[in-house]
Amino acid sequence: MRKYAFIAFTILTASLLPATAMAHPRLLSSSPAANASVAKPATITLGFSETLVAPLSGIELTMTGMPGMAKHGPVPISDFTTKVTGKVLTVKLARPLAAGTYVLKWHAVAADQHRIEGNFSFTVR
Repeated sequence: MRKYAFIAFTILTASLLPATAMAHPRLLSSSPAANASVAKPATITLGFSETLVAPLSGIELTMTGMPGMAKHGPVPISDFTTKVTGKVLTVKLARPLAAGTYVLKWHAVAADQHRIEGNFSFTVR
């Protein structure tokens, strides 16, 4: 009998939680945008659908190509800081990005504690 009471209590409690607590964050906007060609950015901004958990959210940035260098291998970019304010993750680069192609991999964690990941490319001219 206790087993059924516990199950009923768990289902009732879960149904009373706000729907946002069960949602996963989604990337809603980015600057630079996916597949965009931009002038040398010094800041990258990602906007999400949920408030993020700062220590668990971030990015990896890799230069994947450089003009005039056909055999340019991937170069990880690590000279940046990240800051999370509510639903926005801001990346402050130590210096503007050089001309080339980049892949930005992001990961975000919201109140549900599930890590969601994605990536997109952009070009700096």
